[in-house]
Amino acid sequence: MSAVRERTGRVAVGSPRRGVTMVELIIVVAIMGILVTVSLPVVKYTQKRVKEMELRSALRTLRNAIDEHKRFSDAGLIPIELGTDGYPKELEVLYEGIDLVGQVDRKAKFLRRVPIDPMTGEAEWGLRSYQDEWDADSWGGENVFDVYSLSEGVGLNDVPYSLW
Repeated sequence: MSAVRERTGRVAVGSPRRGVTMVELIIVVAIMGILVTVSLPVVKYTQKRVKEMELRSALRTLRNAIDEHKRFSDAGLIPIELGTDGYPKELEVLYEGIDLVGQVDRKAKFLRRVPIDPMTGEAEWGLRSYQDEWDADSWGGENVFDVYSLSEGVGLNDVPYSLW
């Protein structure tokens, strides 16, 4: 510690000290701990919210592809398989492609790939056919009319992900 000396050679009493006291350090650490404790639930809530937005987007993408397939079949642009009512027979049809009617070597593809369900981390989805009940949890196998998440979790809106 350096002291300020006056001309007389004495050490000045009012000279400022440098450094942090132990009390100041404890107060800063306590405040940091409180901030971290308060922010953890907000971070978890935000992460869940982001996954829910991804789920909505994936469901929208799949449902739009199914609707586009139905629109193409109703317009006569792709052949309709018996018993499918114009909906895709399987989910894979949407990204593998279907030969267009009257056009050689041209396929209609409605998806690049099946999106991953962010809640399960898999590209597996629950399927409903046009003939199934709206809340059925087993697929009749006739066609793919709708998709839903296989997650057993519940959203921030208290609605199970399987009903989204």
